[in-house]
Amino acid sequence: MIGILLGLSAGLAPGPILMLVISESLKHGVRSGMEVALAPVITDLPIILLTLFFISKLSGFQSGLGMVSLVGGAFILYTGFTAICTKAVEVTVSNEPSKSLLKGCVANLLSPHPYLFWIGIGAPTVSRSLNIGVSAAVLFIAGFYVSLVGSKILLAMVVGKSRTFLTGNLYLYTLRFLGLLLSAFSIILFRDGAKLLGLI
Repeated sequence: MIGILLGLSAGLAPGPILMLVISESLKHGVRSGMEVALAPVITDLPIILLTLFFISKLSGFQSGLGMVSLVGGAFILYTGFTAICTKAVEVTVSNEPSKSLLKGCVANLLSPHPYLFWIGIGAPTVSRSLNIGVSAAVLFIAGFYVSLVGSKILLAMVVGKSRTFLTGNLYLYTLRFLGLLLSAFSIILFRDGAKLLGLI
């Protein structure tokens, strides 16, 4: 459930990948927007492996894990606050030739968001899930990416048919609702961080 919530929020929140999904859909068609949406599936694997390795090295250090949890809480709170404050999405469409998948991969690799997410949220959650079982970790990752990529693909399809969707109330209210859920989730991360640091 947490993976789905985080994936939806990341999928619908304004950012470089979302802007590319929209602009490529408008300029080159829905298929190009879908190609951009698939970029995280291709580029995130090394990020996931690196952050899991990093978290595994901290497993014996409660203070280190506490700091990671606080960073994750701050990132999620910032993401939630940004979603709540979103008003409308403005997109400028260029006349560059379509290399949608390549553009999406480059944009995702150069964006700080996947690194911050996997260091502060994703890797610690996967690490905790592995204590329950491999299936729990797989479900978290699958839920995250299905909702992340799926929501962007859906947006590409909707934008391809209606350019006004991104300024409509349904999109904005959905983002704000997800922002509120993320803000609430950040409290759990702050609490976990404070416990690991011995503050409570």
